[in-house]
Amino acid sequence: MEYERIRRLGKKLVILLVFFLTLNSCKEEKENKQDLETVSVIEPEELYEFGFNLKDFIVKRDTIKSGDTFGVILERNNISYPKIFEIAEASKDSFDVRKLQVGKPYTILCANDSLQTPKCFIYQPTKERYAVVDFQDSIKAYTSTKPIKYVEKTVSGVIESNISNALDDQGKPFMLALRMSDIYAWTIDFSRLQKNDKFKVVYTEKYIDDSIYAGIHEIKAAYFEHNKEPFYAFEFETDTVLGIRDYFNEEAKNLRRAFLKSPVSFSRISSRYNLRRRIALYGNRIRPHKGTDFAAKVGTPIMSTANGTVIESARRGGNGNYVKVKHNSTYTTQYLHMSKRKAKVGDFVKQGEVIGYVGMTGNTSGPHVCYRFWKNGKQVDPFKQKLPEAKPISDSLKTEFLEFIKPLKIQLDNIEYPVEPIEEIEMDSLLISQDNLITQLQ
Repeated sequence: MEYERIRRLGKKLVILLVFFLTLNSCKEEKENKQDLETVSVIEPEELYEFGFNLKDFIVKRDTIKSGDTFGVILERNNISYPKIFEIAEASKDSFDVRKLQVGKPYTILCANDSLQTPKCFIYQPTKERYAVVDFQDSIKAYTSTKPIKYVEKTVSGVIESNISNALDDQGKPFMLALRMSDIYAWTIDFSRLQKNDKFKVVYTEKYIDDSIYAGIHEIKAAYFEHNKEPFYAFEFETDTVLGIRDYFNEEAKNLRRAFLKSPVSFSRISSRYNLRRRIALYGNRIRPHKGTDFAAKVGTPIMSTANGTVIESARRGGNGNYVKVKHNSTYTTQYLHMSKRKAKVGDFVKQGEVIGYVGMTGNTSGPHVCYRFWKNGKQVDPFKQKLPEAKPISDSLKTEFLEFIKPLKIQLDNIEYPVEPIEEIEMDSLLISQDNLITQLQ
């Protein structure tokens, strides 16, 4: 009897279990059905590019390959040569189809049907500019630019080793470091930055079609604290007709000088001007060094530190490959040990223009450029000369400039420096056992 009672009880439990499982299944099915009923099909938004709604076409994208021509590309897409010739002739005044460059992207808009007949050819020589050859109905060709957006950003940092590392630690592009070195090329030697030097920058980035990053557009304002000395820089347009812009400090003085601090970017001084230098290789005898050596990798561009005319470009003895530039009746500079000379005698070179490349020609134990500086026919140390400044901002614009920089200076001053991460402390060293705590309290 006991066995029969247990058997009936078990049967009831199984029936109840099946009932609850079925009920739960129906509930889930109902919820899923409700979910399905609430989901709506969203049509994709219209996608415009190059002035066309791409949803109306089958879009084919590619890049110009070696051997590709306008005719080859269209013929590959089932356009006959008579039609290709007609298109090329009709569009030649606006777009030269012969000037396609290998590696540049192009887009073909085709009919949205089984034939996929090409209707439009779009070529992009740059990220911003594009040329359209539209042959849907009548043939027309034109050039245009994509919409560009400028986004203002700020960054600050503290130098540990150099500015490029300080920016890289924050995910900022190396180009920002180059632009900073260009701005301060006359006032700060970036090869001699000190640990704990500080900087702040207000700059804009360029975006094409709202999403394609196109690099740094401009640095609007900057602040650099070098050896605890502050250096402000504000970009200002001094000629609205010619669009001439320059950088001035908070007192409206031009940051430019007649000479750059260094003929190479991001280098270090390996040997200074020293008339009493002793060299072990020559028996520790005094051999004057009348130049300043800037160590850099072979192939690093060497720049003329000021405007002038090349009076020598040769290879000779211990100098190796060198270029000598006469700037005026007072100043002359020379650049030694080049791997390759770019400037020729008689060339007029501008400040910052590349005249050669770092090498190891002549008497040298490592890659560098020996920079020599003459004043009134005598070799001198360029770092001990009081060099002429560029023209200051005109009196007529000074008031306007000072008003212009007020909000920028406030913005710079309010930028905070990155906070150093607090080192983690081992929690075990801070824990006190309950027994020890009780003991101490007693």
